[in-house]
Amino acid sequence: MSHKWLNKDRCCGLVALTLFILTIPLSNWVVVNVGLVCEPNGPCLIPVWPGLLAPSAVMIAGAALVLRNAVQAFLGAPFSLCAIAVGTALSALFAEPSLVLASAAAFCFSELADFAVYTPMRKHFPAFSVVMAGLAGSIIDSAIFLSLAFGSIEFITGQVLGKFWMSLLAGVVIRYMRGHWISSPKF
Repeated sequence: MSHKWLNKDRCCGLVALTLFILTIPLSNWVVVNVGLVCEPNGPCLIPVWPGLLAPSAVMIAGAALVLRNAVQAFLGAPFSLCAIAVGTALSALFAEPSLVLASAAAFCFSELADFAVYTPMRKHFPAFSVVMAGLAGSIIDSAIFLSLAFGSIEFITGQVLGKFWMSLLAGVVIRYMRGHWISSPKF
């Protein structure tokens, strides 16, 4: 039995896909269970900047945006779009009952925004495309999730900033790896 289909790129893509899928239930659990402050009928909060709080799943949501880009880089755009569809369904499935619509809508539209920004930029500006796509996705995700889940966009600045940190970190790592470790980069 030959395993030629399971090359290095596909292995990286499958790892990214697995991690991407795991971010979904983790985010939905963390936002209502983990934080320095847990508001009644609201999200649990963590600091993302001195004096600025955001719902606690913010870093996980930022990582999901980056991982979706990795799925696309290693497995292709059609596979990435399928991952968004599956992720949207899982987001609704794992969300608290009061957060199902907010979680699924925010996930779907933010990942599609990330896809729309990342796809045309990725070949010429790989690190910058991850950062800019993450920023676009984080703004969409934050606005939709906060308004539908909690009826307020009070924490939008912290949400966007927290997710942006993950995109920026990924962009720096990708930029460094492309110049030092990877001879034929995909990302």
